Amino acid sequence: MTNSTQPNTFADPGAHHLSSVNSSAFSVRALTIGVIGTLLISLGAPYVTNVVKGSALAYDFTTPGAVFLLLVLTAVANVIPGLLRPRWRLAPWELLIVYMMMLIASAIADMGLASQLPAILAAPAYYASVENRWDEVLLPYIKPELIPHGEGAVRYFFEKLPRGAAIPWRAWVQPLFFWGLLLCPLYFVMIALMVILRKQWSENEKLVYPLTTLPMEMVHDDSKSPIPPFFRNPIMWIGFGIAFSFGCLVALHNYYPAFPEVKYSSGIPWFRGTMSLPFRLSFPMLGFFYLVNLETAFSIWFFNLLSQIFRGLVNINAFGMGALKMTEDMGIYGSPDPLFKQLGMGAMVALVVGGFWQAREHLRNVFRKALLNDPSVDDSEEVMSYRFAVIGTAISSVVIAVWLCWSGMPVAPMLLFLLTTFVIFIGLTRVVSESGLSEAVASTTGSSFAVAGLGTRAFTDAGLGATGLTYIWCSDIRTFVMASAATSLKLAELTPPRRRNLFWCMAFAVALSAVSSIALTIALSYIHGGLKLSGWFFQGGPNACWSYIADKIRNPRGPVLAGWSATAIGVAIMWTLQVVRQRFLWWPFHPIGFCVGTVWIMDQLWLTCMIAWLLKAIILRYGGFSSYHRMRPFFLGLIAGQFTVNGLWILIDMATGKQGNFIFWI
Repeated sequence: MTNSTQPNTFADPGAHHLSSVNSSAFSVRALTIGVIGTLLISLGAPYVTNVVKGSALAYDFTTPGAVFLLLVLTAVANVIPGLLRPRWRLAPWELLIVYMMMLIASAIADMGLASQLPAILAAPAYYASVENRWDEVLLPYIKPELIPHGEGAVRYFFEKLPRGAAIPWRAWVQPLFFWGLLLCPLYFVMIALMVILRKQWSENEKLVYPLTTLPMEMVHDDSKSPIPPFFRNPIMWIGFGIAFSFGCLVALHNYYPAFPEVKYSSGIPWFRGTMSLPFRLSFPMLGFFYLVNLETAFSIWFFNLLSQIFRGLVNINAFGMGALKMTEDMGIYGSPDPLFKQLGMGAMVALVVGGFWQAREHLRNVFRKALLNDPSVDDSEEVMSYRFAVIGTAISSVVIAVWLCWSGMPVAPMLLFLLTTFVIFIGLTRVVSESGLSEAVASTTGSSFAVAGLGTRAFTDAGLGATGLTYIWCSDIRTFVMASAATSLKLAELTPPRRRNLFWCMAFAVALSAVSSIALTIALSYIHGGLKLSGWFFQGGPNACWSYIADKIRNPRGPVLAGWSATAIGVAIMWTLQVVRQRFLWWPFHPIGFCVGTVWIMDQLWLTCMIAWLLKAIILRYGGFSSYHRMRPFFLGLIAGQFTVNGLWILIDMATGKQGNFIFWI
């Protein structure tokens, strides 16, 4: 589904230079700095989120922390050695290895896993009360091996250890061990699937991977100066300065309330006050949306506004549309309305199934190589062999399925849950890789869809308890390893051959990030008290998860047939959009807009998306592609400037002890 009407505007000017180096990208210094970067992300992200409470470093596919560290590395740390002795400088491909490892760490260190896991495991016991009766409704149906036990271990996790008391690590050893048995095969499958699909997406369909644009520009070296060309471009510095200056104004107001306040967001009530129309300007997203092709950007804000208008009309029962309101509780994640949750799930299914159908010849080659070792199929440029990827995926999938059943989930619900969850993972990764949509979530979650589709009786109470535990890794998914792996594998194309070691770099980054970030999150909880850390990760999120599960256990019901109908309609609409777009070049609507345009995060970003679309359309209309390329550094500067001001003020906050200096959200 690539856009055949637009040239590849994301081609990296330094790609030939990067790929022509006669060296191994896996030098000791690159790996050493990669490990340091991984640790900085893994320890810095949860500390900033929970203690400093500053701008997030690892919430989304934007990976602000990784971009900031790469910027420091390329613009400062790598320039000084180059001035002294050129050979001391890290080569571009070495910088990419470092960045790839930090990308993987960003998907685990905070929103992706570490900030979710400890609190969700401890929440059922701590938040149980006479009113909610979770000790009767929830705890008997949660596998005891998967959660910490002991009144002190759970209580002090949220309320802080008494002075002189030691952190009760023993209470966490068993649950973390069993969770490791799930997470290891899960992350392997995510990486292996991207290896299997890389050639199809990158070479056959020529997806453009816009999220690789900024790092490639930053590491590109023309050998004319120790300073990379990106940092010598005055147009970039204009965009950088705008975002940096606004960020400083926000920070100064947070430090000195008398200083004039700068607001990035506002909103107005509409539809008789039943909804609010958000207005938000995001400099990073303005930059990322500029990289998105016009029809995709237009479709995203158009379908979002259309969905908001539809929800408003239903709310006020205009034209009798109140009859379309679905009352099924499908949780808080994704689209605000159950109807759009189901429509979006149907769209995601159509996107993924259509993609696999389009890739059928490539997949046939992959399996011939994996099972028959067909010499005509070349997998030498992949980070793992097709045989390792295919067989490893099969074995790991069985392990995941067995683990879920062991945790309490019946076989049929487990299969539907696992299938829809990976449809979401693959679909969102495809969206990010094709459109560059760096802030994206699915319309619903695999758990909510499966519970609504089969009914709570099919799940059983134990199955619902197990479903609550899945919220740790597949519900609040604004970032995950599969998307980071896809971006990393695209960047790996610019490194020298013999890339097999890159998989082990990624695997090591996964393990190091998971262990260090989870351990730090647990330690911070006991040292400071979880209730004083992130309000969302320690209170709002866990309560939303377990309240939803408790309600389903208390109120058993059968499958929601209307939901299946809405999902089928979503499939039909998405399929129609795909077919029409392929047959009519003038068709203005991109299917991705329908797939993700209705989710809550797009409610916040529709205005930024529309501004970027309008600016890009004007530039292309009156200046052509040459003007588009000349202006691209300005928009990349907006991204770099925002993430730099975030990072610098975080360092200032840590030095001064300031909390809550939150400059950037999305």
